[in-house]
Amino acid sequence: MDSDEGYNYEFDDEEEEDEEEEEDDECSVDSGEEEAVDESLELGEVELLDPAVAVGDPEESVDTGGGGGPGHGQEDEDYRFEVLTTEQILQHMVECIREVNEVIQNPATITRILLSHFNWDKEKLMERYFDGNLDKLFSECHVINPSKKPKTRQMSTRSSSQDLPCQICYLNYPNSYFTGLECGHKFCMQCWGDYLTTKIIEEGMGQTISCPAHSCDILVDDSTVIFNCGENWHDPVRCKWLRKWIKKCDDDSETSNWIAANTKECPKCHVTIEKDGGCNHMVCRNQNCKAEFCWVCLGPWEPHGSAWYNCNRYNEDDAKAARDAQERSRAALQRYLFYCNRYMNHMQSLRFEHKLYAQVKQKMEEMQQHNMSWIEVQFLKKAVDVLCQCRSTLMFTYVFAFYLKKNNQSIIFENNQADLENATEVLSGYLERDISQDSLQDIKQKVQDKYRYCESRRRVLLQHVHEGYERDLWEYIED
Repeated sequence: MDSDEGYNYEFDDEEEEDEEEEEDDECSVDSGEEEAVDESLELGEVELLDPAVAVGDPEESVDTGGGGGPGHGQEDEDYRFEVLTTEQILQHMVECIREVNEVIQNPATITRILLSHFNWDKEKLMERYFDGNLDKLFSECHVINPSKKPKTRQMSTRSSSQDLPCQICYLNYPNSYFTGLECGHKFCMQCWGDYLTTKIIEEGMGQTISCPAHSCDILVDDSTVIFNCGENWHDPVRCKWLRKWIKKCDDDSETSNWIAANTKECPKCHVTIEKDGGCNHMVCRNQNCKAEFCWVCLGPWEPHGSAWYNCNRYNEDDAKAARDAQERSRAALQRYLFYCNRYMNHMQSLRFEHKLYAQVKQKMEEMQQHNMSWIEVQFLKKAVDVLCQCRSTLMFTYVFAFYLKKNNQSIIFENNQADLENATEVLSGYLERDISQDSLQDIKQKVQDKYRYCESRRRVLLQHVHEGYERDLWEYIED
């Protein structure tokens, strides 16, 4: 028994020693791995694996190759990105809208809403746009089909002198005090201002503000609108004078040239009369006038006696008064045509300048192919933006000048106007013609110099006009 117990004791000791040796071996392996990891960390050899790779099979995620392995290229490829500023994002949006509009030819606001509906995916939008169901597409995007807009403007045909109730505040206002969207729903300026202020400031909405009418989903467009008159931004002319000008253009623009060449005014009531026969004996058709006069001398007809076709009973005083009145009328018409022609010319040029964006975009792409970055070529688009702003300002300066009385301040204004007009034409001419003749290195400096000068002249003109408003320097001609 003693020997067996001793044998058993010795056996237990050996087992314990074996177990201790195994534990020591395991410890030595663990410590070796820890030392290897420590060395790798010190040498910078450990790679942080992509989480998507690390989740997979451990054997597949171990890099067995020497130096780098596939992880380097994959990491660079998976995590390549570019941080854009707000201005750069807006520029991308504008370019996207312009590219789509080259095909579908819609107003920019409608194109923006369509792109927003498709998360700015141009291909999806174009595919849907040409699938043959445009009405459904525009309905989903909450905009009016541009080809059907004229059918919606029903309220504007009413007389401007008739007072109408606003459907929000239920107060009566003249029709000229209402404005609305293409859907045809119109509300007073005050209610529109309050509605937009609430949507933008209190509710934080800006891009998707819908019409205030009940159950109408048509969205407000992007135009800068002055709610005092309902027109687009028209600095420097004030709303009162622009309303008078628009009414005058609606009444006069289409017939003024013909009137000047083919009609005369009644010497008594100044109603315009057309001579539709050979007889010089004219009778005014105005029910409150019925004056009879001679077409040749504009004098009263009674002294002419029986001289139906020859003006031989000429009264100097009466005829002179009639001619003076006609001269004043024709001078007023010539003055109107002077300002109207220049107003319309800048309006037409402004439309052409918008087409200049396509030409400038092509030049920007060409410059980017010559190792210039996207940011470096944005000066060209900036130049067209400034050009359009100057055209718009010049257009409305002629409305302002039409109602302006001559004084020292008006002369300063006309000098500023002439400087801005000259600078604008120089910039426009360079962008349309001369830009293709210069080297890429010279273009940037020349364009920047020209549009900065235009900006400065525009700023000077507007500051002078607003200073005149504040100091009450302007005197007006009541039309």
